[in-house]
Amino acid sequence: MYIIQTAFNGVISGVIMTLPALAVTLLFGVLKFPNFAVGAMMTVAAYLAFALNAQLGWPLLAAALTAALAMGVLCIAIDQVTFKPLRERGGITLMVASLGLGFILENLARFAYGNAARSFVIELARPFRVADIRMNYEQMITLSVSATAMLLMWFLLSRTATGRAMRAVADNPALALVRGIESPRVIRWTWFITGLLLGVGGVLIGMDRALEPPMGSNYLISVFAAAILGGLGSPLGAFVGAIIIGVVSELSTLVLPPNYRIGVPLVAIALVLIFRPQGLFGQPYIRK
Repeated sequence: MYIIQTAFNGVISGVIMTLPALAVTLLFGVLKFPNFAVGAMMTVAAYLAFALNAQLGWPLLAAALTAALAMGVLCIAIDQVTFKPLRERGGITLMVASLGLGFILENLARFAYGNAARSFVIELARPFRVADIRMNYEQMITLSVSATAMLLMWFLLSRTATGRAMRAVADNPALALVRGIESPRVIRWTWFITGLLLGVGGVLIGMDRALEPPMGSNYLISVFAAAILGGLGSPLGAFVGAIIIGVVSELSTLVLPPNYRIGVPLVAIALVLIFRPQGLFGQPYIRK
């Protein structure tokens, strides 16, 4: 039973990583660069939700939605100020810029709230059991919110004009331009949706663990491992990769000291890059 409980805890960890992994793969699919500021962006969103929830007395749901929307708008502004002027210089330049941006955002959160751990105001509820699996209120919220977000993302990408435009730009930017798809508009939508995903993801991490400046960065390696394992640019791959990384990381604690848990995503990245660089669901790159 302990193994089953550990595996379930791994599923929860994977579900928490799903939204930021989806944000990473969505942004990479359209703009073709890895955004290493996603961890700090989640931290900023979580602290914004904390300010509304714990300091202003807002319900957590309202605070989380407001923080996610604000992060979506902030991501558009960040792109206009930071990434748009550098876009013609290539993905490596954008990646380096994202590293600097992440450092700035994390330290702004540290300057505003210090290093002390904080938490949301959540109504206490007793854990309960389902088929001998111990669950709590926060885990149920995490599962429900992530499942809803994944369904909405599927609907957006497959059933709306905006989603089809995003996929067209991701597949072939030149052909999309010929067909009259406006790349700037698609890029703005991509950043806004990325901000929404990171905003909700930051709140879920804050519910699972304490709020502190490095909270988002602590998930950075696992999030990128999930996106790479699933295949950068594949939303389905981001979900599957996150679940695999979460479950394997938790199960590894049964045979290894907990401090070695961080090695699981690193090993996953190495194995994928060696044996299947495109990931589980990604398309192989053809060098022209």
